Order: sequence, then C-alpha cells, then structure tokens
Amino acid sequence: MTTKYGSFPGARPRRLRTTPAMRRMVAETRLHPADLILPAFVREGISEPVPISSMPGVVQHTRDTLRKAAVEALEAGVAGIMLFGVPEDEKKDAIGSAGTDPDGILQVALRDVRAEVGDELLVMSDLCLDETTDHGHCGVLDEKGRVDNDATLERYAEMAQVQAEAGAHIVGPSGMMDGQVGVVREALDRADHEDVAILAYTVKYASAFFGPFREAVASSLRGDRKTYQQDYANSRDAMRELALDLQEGADMVMVKPAGPYLDVLAKVADAVDVPVAAYQISGEYAMIEAAAERGWIERDKAILEALTGIKRAGANMILTYWATEVARGL
Repeated sequence: MTTKYGSFPGARPRRLRTTPAMRRMVAETRLHPADLILPAFVREGISEPVPISSMPGVVQHTRDTLRKAAVEALEAGVAGIMLFGVPEDEKKDAIGSAGTDPDGILQVALRDVRAEVGDELLVMSDLCLDETTDHGHCGVLDEKGRVDNDATLERYAEMAQVQAEAGAHIVGPSGMMDGQVGVVREALDRADHEDVAILAYTVKYASAFFGPFREAVASSLRGDRKTYQQDYANSRDAMRELALDLQEGADMVMVKPAGPYLDVLAKVADAVDVPVAAYQISGEYAMIEAAAERGWIERDKAILEALTGIKRAGANMILTYWATEVARGL
C-alpha cells in the first residue's frame, strides 16, 4: 500500500499513541513518589504558617506545621524532606552563628522532624550560611566585602557536625565554595557521622529564577552571588565541578535550577554512577502557578510535564514544592 506517508505498511509510530492505555504501556519515563523530595521552610518566632506571596500554596512553617508536613509527605510516599531554617532577624550576624547553634531554628527543626518520622522519611538539611547571615551571602566576608572561601569552609565544617547531631540523614552543602564537599566529609567522619550522606550542589547557577526563594528565606542579600555561583552561559564549568565533588566524596550530585538546564542535567547523568538530583526551584514553581492562575495553561498537566521532562533528562530525584501533591496523584 502506498500512502502520503510512504510505502512501508509497518512504519506507523502513531499506532503506539492510539489510547491512554497504549501510551501508558509504552511510556519510557515514569514518575514515582519515591523520586520526589519536598523542600520546606521553617521560621523562628511565628505561631501560624506565613504564606509566601510569590509561591502560592507554599508557606514558612511553624515547628508544629512542619512536623505535620513531614508526616503528610511520608504518607504520600515522598522520599525525603529538605529543610531550610529562617531565623529571627536579630539572630543574624556576619558569620551566621544561628547555623551552628544547636538551638538554631534549623537544628531544632531537624530534631523535631526526626522525632516525628524516624528513618521512614529521609531528613535532609541545607548546609549554607545565607539564611543566617546579616549580609545574605553564603559565606564569611573578608575586609573587602568578598566571600572568603577558606573561612567559610571552617563554618561549613561546624554546620555539618551540628546538623548531623540534630538528626540529618543527608546534608546538602549549597554555598558553592571550592572544596566544600571534602571539608564537610572530613568533618562528618571526624565526628563519627560516617553514615550521614552528602548531596553535593554540584551545579548551581547564578539564576534569576531564585527570586521567590529570597522571600521564602527572608534573605538579607544585596547584590548577587555571581562570584561563587556558576555562570549560566557555561556547561564545561559544571563538569569540572562534578569531577571535583566526586573526588572529594559526594554521595549524590545535584543540578539547580532544573528546567532551564536540562542539557546540563543530561550531561551530568551520563557522566556519573552516583544518584543525580535536580531542584525545580522557586521561580520554576512560581511561573507555572502564575500562568495557571491566569488561565493561560492547565496547571496539573503542566506540573506533570515539567517533572517528567526533568526525570527524562536523567534525574533520579527531584526536589519540588509540589512533591506531596504530585505523589498523592501518582
């Protein structure tokens, strides 16, 4: 038979798209609740959750509501919860002391969540100084106002130890300092926390899509982080960071943001034999929610399409603010 398509009766790719059941059977990429990790914010000194205006549906939790959110994530089958602490403004200082205070909000929240979920849900902690410094940068500043790499690493080593003591299964050094993974690994091992894993923020671009996150953590930042986060024009730089993080002992690696960098995510996934995470960040979340609120896109379909694309590119785990919601629907 000859058709406009050609003279090959067997060459009909559309046969595999005819019904939902057919498409489901031949799907190459499948989301599962265990692929998802829920980022969550906990704020000191509040009695009710505080909505984040630029991230509809996301809040700064109280300690009590954070515990509930962790249980809900566990019941939905989500793999883990990544915690970000938001201290009171008067507790911020130049070196981020709240980040190493055993009674700092993040450490308290880690203990709360571990007491609630035990080992059934992976409890993860952001290991960075930006939420706790009065200048909003991810490290200690020198006399010229520049981030001091080695002085910052000393603080990260302390943070790793107190976060592990508080109950973190996984720490995520996210400040993009040179040598951070090796220093954190050494500090954890020295403190008898050999079983605490490191999720390395291997690829973290200086992205405009972080905007809503700054509201979420009540950031004090003025200026930008372009001297230590990566330039979005580059991908070879990401592969250099990857090689260094693996050499220093990273157990898992991450690409952040996710959506604008699927090419980089695919390169990383192809190059390694460790689990690969991707973080669908605040701006990615906000764009879909805002467009859906205006009726420009179908919200639920857009969420699933975006997450499936991230997994198809090579992510084993996806940090997403929709983690619990999506897991319930899968």
